[in-house]
Amino acid sequence: MNILVIGSGGREHALVWKLAQSRHASRIVCAPGSSAISEEVLASNGRRVECVSIGTQDLPLLLKLAQEMKSDMVVVGPDNPLALGIVDLFQDQGLRIWGPNRKAAQFESSKVFSQKFMERHGIPTASGGTFNDAGEARKFAASLGGKCAVKADGLALGKGVLLCHSTDEADRAIDEILVSRNFGDAGASIVIQELLEGMEISLHALCDGKTASLFPTAQDHKRALDGDLGLNTGGMGTYSPTPFLNEEELSRVGRMILDPFLKGCAAEGIDFRGILYPGVMLTRTGPKVLEFNARFGDPETQVYLPRLQNDLVEVLEASLNGTLARLDLKWDARPSVCVVMAAAGYPGPITKGQIITGLEKAALMPGIKVFHAGTVRAGNQWLTNGGRVLGVTASGTDLKSALSAAYTAVETIQFQGAQFRRDIAGKAGKASL
Repeated sequence: MNILVIGSGGREHALVWKLAQSRHASRIVCAPGSSAISEEVLASNGRRVECVSIGTQDLPLLLKLAQEMKSDMVVVGPDNPLALGIVDLFQDQGLRIWGPNRKAAQFESSKVFSQKFMERHGIPTASGGTFNDAGEARKFAASLGGKCAVKADGLALGKGVLLCHSTDEADRAIDEILVSRNFGDAGASIVIQELLEGMEISLHALCDGKTASLFPTAQDHKRALDGDLGLNTGGMGTYSPTPFLNEEELSRVGRMILDPFLKGCAAEGIDFRGILYPGVMLTRTGPKVLEFNARFGDPETQVYLPRLQNDLVEVLEASLNGTLARLDLKWDARPSVCVVMAAAGYPGPITKGQIITGLEKAALMPGIKVFHAGTVRAGNQWLTNGGRVLGVTASGTDLKSALSAAYTAVETIQFQGAQFRRDIAGKAGKASL
């Protein structure tokens, strides 16, 4: 099969790495890809992955590439092209493309749509309201005592959520998103939700339009600094599985969310094929959805795919073909941990071009795979080229050994200003609520 992967970050590196292991993959092209992605080799024929410098939002050129390479499957990594309708465009041209269409992608591209959908179909979520008037938004936030999450409606690189603990903080958040438009058009409308207390986890479910297959649990670490301090980021690390739900509890929580989701989609004519990724808070009154995403999480992908034992091409084919009910997802019982190494200043302004050392040594360590999120190769050197630079991923016989291996590799890799959290999986010792 000729496979085109769209994207360039750590998530897409992990997707390409896993797809390259498939016996079905004879050629993989990634657009725009990266220096690291171009070094992955296909298991079936020893061929290297090819990268073509086309941006993820340049839909006409991406379509031309898919047609010229006679792609048998297109795999979309990031959210922006999904929101722009890349799936609809490619399908109209007779191409097979994996990911939710534009209507289904609204679950991520519009938090207002998602909040109202959950309320219509009884999906457990935080009580909230949607606003495009700052005055009304402030009144609602005040009714919650200022303890709320203020969210930009549109896509904001995982950073458009501001957590508030007072009316002053809530007012500032509303002004930042809705009035000052610090997140651009993504902040034309906002969602304000009650601030939930509990343990937050990431769930993923593969969907084929009528069936949803639930993944094991994972837990992301969104704040930049240890102890969940600092600004929200795209994710500073993750691990899977978490100890907060056993298999029976996970199945129950999944059904509470996925059953009404699928029924709601059927009632509203939404054909969701791809990954549904709900962020879930385990509260004392039960699980509640914080938000929906319509693609693989990043860095969750970097811990899920090392654990997935199925051929990823066959998994995505089942999602496309509507045959998920006949597919048994198999998972390695060993935990996986990903620690993100980021540039100094992230998630704010950063400096690119710092020399990275230690990658070759880390790659030789047992159980280690380093996924590149923001790097570029210049001759014999690797340089930083983004905010999140690397996802250092490790597998181990237990969580402790996986963590030890990941942090040993992290300490081996160096670049000026490197920052990373030292408490990934630190909540694993806490009891479930």
